[in-house]
Amino acid sequence: MLPDNILGWLVVGVVAGALGKLIMPGKDPGGLIVTILLGIAGAYLAYVVIPLIGLAEWIAEPSWFKTIVASTIGAVVLLGLYRVVMAKRR
Repeated sequence: MLPDNILGWLVVGVVAGALGKLIMPGKDPGGLIVTILLGIAGAYLAYVVIPLIGLAEWIAEPSWFKTIVASTIGAVVLLGLYRVVMAKRR
């Protein structure tokens, strides 16, 4: 499910991070670099969580579509967590 080279990570990061920010618009920090890191972190989160919730067969046959979907969901979750933490700090 995860990309196997740096270019793959960058593509997944920018697409998933941008989709995550599109799904959850708002005042979040960062430009392109933070968006890429958000997407990469979302991909890693999805890679760890998907088997834990019993969907390991979903990633048995990896595809770019599944990777982008899972990474975007992970990015949305991370954005949500960021907003909860920042709201408590105010």
